[in-house]
Amino acid sequence: MITVRGADVRVGARLLLSGVSCHVTPGDRIGLVGRNGAGKTTFLGTLAGLRPPAAGTVTRTGSVGHLAQDSRAADPTVTVTDRILSARGLDGAVWRLEEAARRLGDNADARALTAYDRAEAAFEAGGGYAAEAEAARVAAGLGLPAEAMDLPVGRLSGGQKRRVELARILFAGHGRDGTLLLDEPTNHLDADSVGWLRGHLAAHRGGLVLVSHDVRLLADTVNRVFHLDPGRAALDVHHTGWEAYLAQRETDERRRVRERANAERKAAALHAQADRMKSRVATATTARSMARRADRMLAGLDPARQAERVARIRLPEPAPCGRMPLGAVALSKAYGTRPVLHGVDLAVDRGGRLVVLGLNGAGKTTLLRMLAGREAPDSGRVVRGPGLRIGYFAQEHDTLDPARTVRENLADAAPRLTDGEVRAVLGAFLFRGDDAEKPAGVLSGGEKTRLALAALVHSGANVLLLDEPTNNLDPASRDEVLAAVGTYPGAIVMVTHDEQALDALRPERVLLLPDADEDLWSEGYRGLVGLA
Repeated sequence: MITVRGADVRVGARLLLSGVSCHVTPGDRIGLVGRNGAGKTTFLGTLAGLRPPAAGTVTRTGSVGHLAQDSRAADPTVTVTDRILSARGLDGAVWRLEEAARRLGDNADARALTAYDRAEAAFEAGGGYAAEAEAARVAAGLGLPAEAMDLPVGRLSGGQKRRVELARILFAGHGRDGTLLLDEPTNHLDADSVGWLRGHLAAHRGGLVLVSHDVRLLADTVNRVFHLDPGRAALDVHHTGWEAYLAQRETDERRRVRERANAERKAAALHAQADRMKSRVATATTARSMARRADRMLAGLDPARQAERVARIRLPEPAPCGRMPLGAVALSKAYGTRPVLHGVDLAVDRGGRLVVLGLNGAGKTTLLRMLAGREAPDSGRVVRGPGLRIGYFAQEHDTLDPARTVRENLADAAPRLTDGEVRAVLGAFLFRGDDAEKPAGVLSGGEKTRLALAALVHSGANVLLLDEPTNNLDPASRDEVLAAVGTYPGAIVMVTHDEQALDALRPERVLLLPDADEDLWSEGYRGLVGLA
């Protein structure tokens, strides 16, 4: 259970929430919603105890499982199995059991046998082999292949790392007294895994706070909605499911507009009457009373809701280039003994549209990193044509320097821009005032996406490599990105699991991984997008 009393939430000097009071109790399945940059990720971190409120209190009772948007915090040398088991402290028990077994094999004396018995008893007390099987079931439900379980986390793709962290939280077994705080849990999940997650969350008996742009997941899961309104620094609590919330919010907005119009009309009439009466001594006191009454009437209204800002996203004007600006010949890549890509041939024509499809871990991100020059192939080569300028959007936002500010990141990416021009571009992407001076590392996933896209605007790129460009975006910003993709005249190579992104791209060709089969696009391939 989590109880919030009179909490202020700030990022630097910016006030996100003022005087918020709310609670999350067993059985609550809460959808936390609001536009990108409203503070959803920050508020979730405050609920989790990662940062204290600027004022007020947050009290936690029972266990808390928090899925953050950034999955890179785990030790990259730990195996997938050990990372998941660590949620119950079983990774150490497994290590001690294996070490005792090794010593028993080397020297089967009474001391070694006793040590093995103790290690096995401790392992069984934590759930033992049944717990290992449960961890494997959770991992399989989220689409992690069995062969990945013994790999170090550092060798996984971004999507697979995200699944490992989600599996770890779900495996922890937060029961009725526990609370799950999940920030965009469906990012990188295929359709089957989303369905499995939906069923798992429906069976969860504790509290749940969910940030997601997956409308179906919200509709099927939540029974309360917290709407974060940055204009009012307020949290609106709706004790309804998702569909009822949408209807109620629309009804409430119409009521507010109607009440404000009526009050403004009555206040204007009172002020007009007061103006006519104030010049006469006999009615001057009554006129002042009328004016005060009109002012109180307006002061009692809810603040006018401002339309939520939408990023004006545009992509670069492509510089001139040759007929085939980018290609690849027999690219291969392995991590240790695990092959990821083998024999990939590719030709990207000027203005061409190519979509890369494959299951998580098939090498899609690795291919884009090699094409972008951020990773070297083990064999084969990338062919760079005359005039090539690459714009690379990374799924993990690793093109951004987390220690540098928003403004500095854009200035580094577009060194020809003046400081005023940098701030103008940032303003178009909804980074205004103090937001420009925030370190990139504290941004939400949606804000990092917007900043990474802003860095492309003045790049002159004629080939865009886009790795899941719609992840973490609110619906309005996502529509802007898709519109920009649809009108961009340069070449695009895109990795996506978003069918609407596919529609905006209008691909001419498809590359299927890991088999490296390239083909002309046809609607028969559409069914593979949700599996990506």
